[in-house]
Order: sequence, then C-alpha cells, then structure tokens
Amino acid sequence: EVQLVESGGDAVQIWGSLRLSCAASGFTFDDYSIGWFRQAPGKEREGVSCIRFKGGSFSDGETYYVDSVKGRFTVSSDKAKNTVYLQMNNLKLEDTAVYYCALRDSRLQSGRCSIHRFEYSNWGQGTQVTVSL
Repeated sequence: EVQLVESGGDAVQIWGSLRLSCAASGFTFDDYSIGWFRQAPGKEREGVSCIRFKGGSFSDGETYYVDSVKGRFTVSSDKAKNTVYLQMNNLKLEDTAVYYCALRDSRLQSGRCSIHRFEYSNWGQGTQVTVSL
C-alpha cells in the first residue's frame, strides 16, 4: 500500500522559513514524481513544485517550480529515508495553505515532472502552513 506522510507544517512569521517532509513508501516502480501542492481556504488546490526520479531511489531528481515560489522554495530528497523535502524560505502571507505531497508513476510520462493534480494518484494527508505578520 502506497503511503505518503507529510510533516513540518507550522505557524511562522512573514519572511520566515519552514521545511516540509514527505515520507513515501509502498511502491516499487523506478520512475516516479513527487509533487507538492497547496490549498488555501476557498481556493483550488494548486501545484507549486515537483521532482522526478527517473532512476528511482529518491536520488538525482529533476525539479520544477512555479514562478510564485521560484527562488524561495527548494525541493530535495534523502535517499536513505525515502523522503522528499520542501524547503520554504522568505514565506509570504499568500503562502498560507494546507500543503500536500503526492505521487505519480512516471514510467509512461515524457518530459519533466508535472504539477497538474489530476495526474497524481496517491496523496498525503496534508500539513498546515500559516504565515502571519
């Protein structure tokens, strides 16, 4: 059974930093993507970043960021822990949301990882990030 477990959400002041974690387990395919998404109250869930591991093993991933977080957010991974991280710096009020990670089997996918939520099949439970003055 595929499991994705997020952690690290918290309340933080504007311009502060947080690191979210996504621990993944229960799958064996060797080309997959982990996407990071967020959903603010009253808004649709949106993709913010993703990382694709063409060789599996949570290493040497190719990343993508939407413009609103580029230069502030960084995705990384820990091979030993099967975990993907989202480092968020210079947080803004508009970054407040529930953050989710999701898994996509990318074996039949061409190009870079995707941030379209309908292409991801497994989701974590979400973790709340609240940015305040």
